[in-house]
Amino acid sequence: MARSSSGIIVATLTAAALAGVGFLAVQAEAAPDHPTAHASGRAAGKAQDGEQGKDKAAGGAGQEQGKAPNAVPEESGTGLRVVYALAQKRVWLVGSDGKATRTFEIAPSTVNPPPGSYAVTSRTPTITGSDGTPVEHVVVFHRDAAGVVFGFSAAVDGSSPKPDPTKKTGAIREQPADGRAMWEFAVNKTPVVVVP
Repeated sequence: MARSSSGIIVATLTAAALAGVGFLAVQAEAAPDHPTAHASGRAAGKAQDGEQGKDKAAGGAGQEQGKAPNAVPEESGTGLRVVYALAQKRVWLVGSDGKATRTFEIAPSTVNPPPGSYAVTSRTPTITGSDGTPVEHVVVFHRDAAGVVFGFSAAVDGSSPKPDPTKKTGAIREQPADGRAMWEFAVNKTPVVVVP
């Protein structure tokens, strides 16, 4: 009987010791020095990423006097707007705070709208483009005196065909994801600023 009592005591002490070690391990893991070490590691990583980002921006092509290559053009107004830079073949979706929420390249058609300020006049979910390609997320902002309609759209199949030089069209093609972003951003009457 004494023998089984000592076995129970040993088993109980062993279980208590293991529970104590487990408890201490959990406490050590939750100690304040762990989050601080991880946080400082993340901060250091962010600092390094920031420095690399600065280096990339500093070496970027098309940069002017420390300006990021894809920065919103300066002479494009203020506030919420769509900015379309003809020479860069690029669009910016600019929030009311003046910061771009998205920027992307586009494929213009044969006719460009004159630089100036416009506003979204109509939107069509899907239609057949003037080149016969099914397009979606059509956002129109101008019609010139010759009847050329200028608007952003995305080919349903994601293609960016070369425009027929014999046709005068004002379609501005985007990739499907960019077209969705434009559709969600540029509701009717949203300002559209075209810069050279």
